[in-house]
Amino acid sequence: MKRLFLFSVIAGMMTTAAVAQESKEKSGADQKPAVEQKDAKKQVDMSAARAEWEKKIKDELKLTPEQVVKFDALNNEYNTKIDAIAQDATLDKDVQKQRKMELKKEKETKFLEFLTPDQQAAYKELMEKRKKEMQAKPAN
Repeated sequence: MKRLFLFSVIAGMMTTAAVAQESKEKSGADQKPAVEQKDAKKQVDMSAARAEWEKKIKDELKLTPEQVVKFDALNNEYNTKIDAIAQDATLDKDVQKQRKMELKKEKETKFLEFLTPDQQAAYKELMEKRKKEMQAKPAN
C-alpha cells in the first residue's frame, strides 16, 4: 500500500512538473511571436507611411515621368540601405540614427539634382512643414 501511495505521489509530481514545463515553454513561445508580430506591424506601418510620403512628394512637386523613375530608383537604393542600418543589432541606437541621417542627407542631395528650381523651393517648403508637424507631434 505504501508503495502504491509513493508511486502515486511521484507520478503526480512528474505530471505537475511536465505540465509546468509545457506551460513555461508555451508561454515563452507565445511571447516571441507577439514581439515578432509587433515588429512586423511596425515595419508595415513604416512602409505605408514611407509610401504615403513618397506619393505626396510626387504629387505636390508634380514630378515628370522621368523624374518619377529617378525618384523611385533613389528611394529603392536608399530605403534598402536605411533599413539595413535599422536592422543591424550590432549598432548602438545613436550610431544607427547618425548613419540614417547621413544617408537621408545624401539621398536628398541627389534628389535635388534632378529637380527644377521651382520644385526645389516647393520641396524645401514641404520639408519645413513636415518638420514642424513632427515637432508638434507628441513622442510615443
